[in-house]
Amino acid sequence: MRLALTDSLSDPGSAGRPNDDAFCAADGFAAVLDGATGLGGRLLDTPSDAAWVAQQGAERLTHHSTTHHGHDLLRAALADVEARFVAERLSAPTEMYELPMASLMMVQAGPPDALTALWFGDCSALVQRPGQAIEVVGSAFDQKADEAGAAASLAASLGMGAVGHLERPEFLTLARAARNRYNTADDGDWVFAPDVRCAEHAQTATLAAPPGTWLLLATDGFLALASDYQRYDPAGLMAAARTEGLAALLRELRAIEDADPEGRRFPRFKKGDDATALLLEVR
Repeated sequence: MRLALTDSLSDPGSAGRPNDDAFCAADGFAAVLDGATGLGGRLLDTPSDAAWVAQQGAERLTHHSTTHHGHDLLRAALADVEARFVAERLSAPTEMYELPMASLMMVQAGPPDALTALWFGDCSALVQRPGQAIEVVGSAFDQKADEAGAAASLAASLGMGAVGHLERPEFLTLARAARNRYNTADDGDWVFAPDVRCAEHAQTATLAAPPGTWLLLATDGFLALASDYQRYDPAGLMAAARTEGLAALLRELRAIEDADPEGRRFPRFKKGDDATALLLEVR
């Protein structure tokens, strides 16, 4: 099996902020990562700890993808990222929210005509097999609905649009408390972080993928076209990606956000999120 990368993009949500997304693709392997927006001071000598963990994850996953598979691949990459983090950090985190974290969706050729998918958080994959209905892998659509509700509640309490309040004390207190619960309990929520234990907690699935199957791997910022803005359903988004191209979809995404800069029509915490997508065909 070969995974052919036919289109890709990664775009920062704001010209004034680093792009906290990353992606990687090799023969038989592909992944997207979405670094979680920092909620405090940086632990690394870098513009963005979130971008650092996403980029390191992409680099180490690619490095090990030819010799490791599935959870073993994730474990090897995480061990490298953890070692680099310990070596490069300026100080050790005192609370979990300080640790750089990322969502992840990765797929890798596995059994004949099948892919192994592993993921954390709200990155997702759309899978279009020949002659079949589209399959959504991951929880981006469910989680984005929850996030929009939280943004709308904050906006109502402040009497203004939802966008632009990420650094307000009332938001930071809630966000830090929520993030402190990540990666702490066997039955809780885990994300990609510089901690090799994460590998045991990735969600996983085996996906049938005969030749002619198409995959769209994307971060939640790109999937907002469907999950938040209802411009497409998953099948329509895949069709548009194949016919119009990812760059055209990105322009459409940013135009929607530019027309609603305060998040009054589409409640959200940031005017535009980092957006990353890969379009792949199984050959």
